Amino acid sequence: MGRTRTYEWQDPGITAGAVGKGTGLDLLRDMVAGRLPSPPITATLGFTLDEVDHGYAVFSLEPGEEHYNPIGSVHGGVFATLLDSAAGCAVQSVLAEGVGYTSLDLSVKFLRRVTVDTGRVRAIGRVVNSTRQTALAEATLVDGNDRLLAHATSSCLLFPVPSAEA
Repeated sequence: MGRTRTYEWQDPGITAGAVGKGTGLDLLRDMVAGRLPSPPITATLGFTLDEVDHGYAVFSLEPGEEHYNPIGSVHGGVFATLLDSAAGCAVQSVLAEGVGYTSLDLSVKFLRRVTVDTGRVRAIGRVVNSTRQTALAEATLVDGNDRLLAHATSSCLLFPVPSAEA
């Protein structure tokens, strides 16, 4: 018998319009508190932004069959998305008002298989270094026993966000 999954999301333009209007940390805290909607990818894959602080972001996901690849485990793209989100939001959390970022690269190492039996996993992102123009972040994916499942590094380009008046 077939399985189904239904989900919904809010207008992504609302949160995108808030980028650069305050600090990056304020933006992320507003998302965690529900004052700004989460991006649609979180609903699509079913993950959440759970914690954020200066230079630090944590996402979590309960692996499900909908995340599986043909060999019966969670697809590496799901890992990569979680790790990219954690590293990117760690960078976002250190940005001043009027500054945005975009990922330049992502390097992922898959270390362990993840299935529905693994239970909730967390992607923990931390800024390693940040300058005026670039930032380097890393993220780890761990299970409930803090066992390392995957690791990633990401370089990000920092840039001024044009004001609405420009």
